Amino acid sequence: VGYSINDTIVIFDRIRENLKYNPGLKALPETVNLSINQSLRRSINTSLTTLLVVGVLLFAGGDTLKPFALPLFIGIISGTFSSIFLASPLWYVLKIRERKARA
Repeated sequence: VGYSINDTIVIFDRIRENLKYNPGLKALPETVNLSINQSLRRSINTSLTTLLVVGVLLFAGGDTLKPFALPLFIGIISGTFSSIFLASPLWYVLKIRERKARA
């Protein structure tokens, strides 16, 4: 959960910075896409290095570590997926609804 929240915050912060400092990016979908692309390498590197260690715990760890490592492994994969592929499109949909409600 922690990695997912952290990755989501990083992507949302990148969206905020791109909206603020790049006035040339008028279209919201382009800004969201650019922000995801700018954060993608960082998010994947963080997740892969963590998965490497948790994978070692899962496959080479003792019997007491395997029940601990399996939920971590699944959580890191699902958290990375959700922060990259679900959180930003959801933010975009909510932002569009907010703009329509104001109009």
